[in-house]
Amino acid sequence: METWFERTELLLGEDQVKKLNDANVLVIGLGGVGGICAEMIGRSGVGKMTIIDGDTVARSNRNRQIAALSSTEGKLKSEIMRERLIDINPDLDLTVISEYIEAEEMGNLLDQPFDYVVDCIDTLAPKIVFISEALKRGHNLVSSMGAGGKIDPTQARVANLWDTYNCKLAFFVRKRLRRMGVEEKRFPVVFSPEAIDKSRVYEAEGKNKKSVIGTLSVLPATFGVFCASLVIRGILGEKLI
Repeated sequence: METWFERTELLLGEDQVKKLNDANVLVIGLGGVGGICAEMIGRSGVGKMTIIDGDTVARSNRNRQIAALSSTEGKLKSEIMRERLIDINPDLDLTVISEYIEAEEMGNLLDQPFDYVVDCIDTLAPKIVFISEALKRGHNLVSSMGAGGKIDPTQARVANLWDTYNCKLAFFVRKRLRRMGVEEKRFPVVFSPEAIDKSRVYEAEGKNKKSVIGTLSVLPATFGVFCASLVIRGILGEKLI
């Protein structure tokens, strides 16, 4: 009988597909990186997922976010992604959290037995809390660094966080984590060392954000695919870094 994942099974084999079917993955942040990441993980056949985002679609999201259409403006990204993921795989065991997870709630969230957790948060303070709490609990963690301000997807790469360079977000993540005493913890991140045109970075006032930077559709999508690939290959038993 034909199945929607038969091409995946043709590539990987039945036993490997079963590993994906049995896996439980969390993706937090469903913007330009996280939306693509969540969808690629869902399309791989992962059987259980939790997706988290408290934001709604804005008009400016349309240039890069898979949930963003003229018809979805003002709607919750998490609910849009719920519809997409269930439409892809009606048997998916999906938990949707449509809110911002505060620092004190991160620990309870991460007490669950996930096979992989994926950080696609684009603001520093909650990103640090999520990473530190995930590492504290020994989760398999994949994290996206900064995709903004860059235009060349061929420069995207994977490395241990502590080996990244020319990425301002990664710099600040390393700095904060060192202060918290977790420098010895290795985990894979997606980053790009491509130089940013600083004239295209603008000051802004907002929660956890001090600047706004331009983005191009292909970079967040590339980062999202890289993150999903790390999760899929990790579930299948590949050493990532």
